[in-house]
Amino acid sequence: MKKIILTVAAVFALTFANAQDKKESSEGFAKGDLYLSGTFNFSSDKDAAEVKSDNLTLSPSLGYFLTENVALVGGLDYSSTKVGEDKTSGFGLNAGIKYFWTPASKFSLSIGGELSYMTSKDDATDVKVNTIGVNVPVGLHYFVSDAFAITTSWGGLNYSSEKADTTGAKAATSLGLGLNMDSISFGLIYKL
Repeated sequence: MKKIILTVAAVFALTFANAQDKKESSEGFAKGDLYLSGTFNFSSDKDAAEVKSDNLTLSPSLGYFLTENVALVGGLDYSSTKVGEDKTSGFGLNAGIKYFWTPASKFSLSIGGELSYMTSKDDATDVKVNTIGVNVPVGLHYFVSDAFAITTSWGGLNYSSEKADTTGAKAATSLGLGLNMDSISFGLIYKL
């Protein structure tokens, strides 16, 4: 775990050092642009039986424009859920590609394809669960300055297969198409 964190920190440090060489900046994206992105979600609820549940998700990512419209994206995922005294936490990786319409403008729409892997552990039962997923998200991006943009992604087509790391466990799969606003996430983009 320490090696992964140090590797990510080194990549970000080198990226920031490289970003200092750029002399001209403009809103939107162009071929060769590198960007940091991320989403953060937190919720806390208490039900009628006074059971409290807290959910935290943190998902930083890095993108690189291979062409004027296509970006290669990779990211990390961390999640933590606590319901009463039961806590589950997970760590994952994802990689994919995004196609941007009008990437050089202030406002852009994107569609992507992502492959993800996540492993989570329930502290109460000490059971690990491994999940593999494929997602085709839709996104909107709006530049508020030359380097910062507000981003959203939601819905899309998704498939996942989840299996507990125990003998005799069977995989649970799901397939969905979510175009409603229940699965929307907001984040920021920083163009390096």
